[in-house]
Amino acid sequence: MNSITAIFRRELASYFATPLAYIFIIIFLVLSGVFTFYLGNFYERRQAELAPFFMFHPWLYLFLIPAVSMRLWSEERKSGTLELLLTLPISLRSAVLGKFLSAWVLVGLALMLTFPLWLTVNYLGEPDNGVIVAGYLGSWLMAGGFLAIGSCLSASTSSQVISFILTLVICFLFVAAGFPMVLNVFQGWAPATLVDAVAGLSFLTHFEAVSRGVLDVRDLLYFLVMIAFWLLATAIVIDMKKAD
Repeated sequence: MNSITAIFRRELASYFATPLAYIFIIIFLVLSGVFTFYLGNFYERRQAELAPFFMFHPWLYLFLIPAVSMRLWSEERKSGTLELLLTLPISLRSAVLGKFLSAWVLVGLALMLTFPLWLTVNYLGEPDNGVIVAGYLGSWLMAGGFLAIGSCLSASTSSQVISFILTLVICFLFVAAGFPMVLNVFQGWAPATLVDAVAGLSFLTHFEAVSRGVLDVRDLLYFLVMIAFWLLATAIVIDMKKAD
């Protein structure tokens, strides 16, 4: 546990030692406001809710999360410090978890800083704050899933650009799996169980359910399993690269 904490602190401090953390937070806050009030027609809805805010999160994360995750391991490999990190008296599991948690907390901090939106809807009306809390939880869990995928792909290459592109593509596939146009491709010939399985792989399907305030164990478990799977894959990839 101490080694995880040490890696976590080291990585989190490194984010704020460069402009990356500040740029990420500022861009996230600005785009969240623009999407909520302009594209989401916040005032035109005349409802005290944050649905317009949460509906754009999958698309924000699709481009912003890869920018955070691409440096998790690619930078270590490119600079040659990965070998040094792995020679320290810490386990590979601790390194993977520490790095992931630092990035996840960074995203969580950006989410927390959107609290003025929450205060705004409470000032304008009487929103269901339980639904809003569920939306924040679902958004953070979804961000964790994106980051875990990015962690694995960052470990597979020393190029941050390639890591960014691969993460964007894979995450898009997991988001698009729930689109009607994608499901319609399967509905013509595939059994309903397969169609449901494809829809069940979508971040969008599970996030929309949670953001509506429906805290189904299956949705929460989906995000946790996704995070665990891709972090395990990260450790396997790093171990294979180390063996090479």
